[in-house]
Amino acid sequence: MGHPMVVAVAVRLQFIPRKEPPDLLDLPWSVALEDWQHPRLVRMAKGASRHVVRLVSDGDRVYALKETTQADAEREYAMLRLLAEENLPVVEVVGLVTGRTTPAGDDLGAVLVTRYLDYALPYGYLFGVEGGYGLGRKLVDAAVVLLVRVHVEGFFWGDCSLANLLFRRDAGALMAYLVDAETTEHRRPLPQGMRAADVELARENVAGGLFDLEAAGLLAPDVDILELADLLEERYGLLWAELTASLDIDAGERHLIEGRIRRLNELGFDIDELIVEQEAGADRLRVTPTLVEEGHHFRELRRLTGLEVQENQARRLLNDIAAFGAYLARVEGRPSPQAVVAARWIAEVYEPIVAEIPPELVGRREPAELFHELLEHRYYLSEAAGQEVDNATAIHSYIDSVLRFRPQERVILNDEV
Repeated sequence: MGHPMVVAVAVRLQFIPRKEPPDLLDLPWSVALEDWQHPRLVRMAKGASRHVVRLVSDGDRVYALKETTQADAEREYAMLRLLAEENLPVVEVVGLVTGRTTPAGDDLGAVLVTRYLDYALPYGYLFGVEGGYGLGRKLVDAAVVLLVRVHVEGFFWGDCSLANLLFRRDAGALMAYLVDAETTEHRRPLPQGMRAADVELARENVAGGLFDLEAAGLLAPDVDILELADLLEERYGLLWAELTASLDIDAGERHLIEGRIRRLNELGFDIDELIVEQEAGADRLRVTPTLVEEGHHFRELRRLTGLEVQENQARRLLNDIAAFGAYLARVEGRPSPQAVVAARWIAEVYEPIVAEIPPELVGRREPAELFHELLEHRYYLSEAAGQEVDNATAIHSYIDSVLRFRPQERVILNDEV
C-alpha cells in the first residue's frame, strides 16, 4: 500500500465562517496567476479587470481568483463582507490567500476568492445577444437602483462601471450586482459631494463602456450613448428623491404618509423607520424616511414560500399566488388563508412546472425567470386563442417554441460572448 501524499503549501488560506470552503490546496500558489496551467482552470465570461483574474472549478461550483496586493485584497475582502451584511447585491466573497512565495523565495501577490455568480450576464454578452436601445435602458435602470442602494447604506463606490457590474434577469428587467469593491468606502451618512462624484463617475464609465462596444461593432445603431448616460443621472436623481426626500403635509393629511409608504413598496422598497416632526403650535408635519431597504416583495415571497428570487420576479410570483388564491376561492366557495394558498401554489403550480423542464434545457433560465416567461407565453397563447390556455398546454408550447432556442445562461463560456 502506498503512503498518502503530503503537499506542503506555503500560503495562508482564510475563509468566512459558516461557508463551505472550496478545495484550493492543490492549486499552484507558488506561481503567479497569469502563468497558471491547471486542469481545474475554466474559461468563462467575466468583465474586464485591472488585475489578473482566473476562474477555477470545484465540483459544480466556480470561483474567481483575483491577484492583487495584500493590503488591497484584505481591504476588498472586508468591504465585500460589509456590503453583503447590508443585504446589498454583491458577489459572494469566500476567502483570502496570503503569504504566497515562489520557490526562489520571491513574494507573490495576495488572492481574493469570490464565488462565481450563477446566471451572471456581462453587459457585452447581453448586447451581443439582445442589443438595442431597450436593453440600454434596462442596464441603466439596474445600475441606478444598485447605486442608489449602495448610497442609502452609506457606501461610496468610486468605480461604478459596466465592467464592474454583472446582471441577472429579473422578470423581464435586469438586476445589477456589484463585482469590484476595490475603491469602496463606508461613511454614514454619505456626504452629498461624494454621492455627486460617484454619479458623475458612473455616468462617464457607463458611456465609456458603451463607446467601447460601439468601437468593436457590437452596439446597435439605435443606441444613443450620451442619451443613456444622461438618463442614468436623471433616473438616479428621481429615485434618490423618492427614497429620501422629506414630505411636508398638513396635520390633517396623515393619509398621505400611508400613500408615500405604498409608493415605496411598489418600487420594491420597505421603510423601517420614519421621522415625523411638528413644530410647537404648527399645523404642518415633516415626514422623512430614515431606514429604507429594497426587497419588499422578495421578503414577502420568502416568508410565504421559502423561495429566494430577484425582486421583480418575487413581485410576479406573488401576483400569481394571489390569482391562484382567487381561483381556489371561486372553485371551493370560500377563501383560504394566505399561507395555505402559498403552500398549495408551490405544490400544485410552481414545482410541477419547473419539473417539466427537460434536463438538457435546465440552466437556460433560472426557475423563477422561466416561470415569468411562461406566464407571458401563456398570456399571448390565450389572447391568440380567444380563451384561457391552461398551464400544461402553455409549458409544452413554451419549451418547444421558446426555451429550446434560448442559450445556456447558468454558466457562460468565453466563446459564447
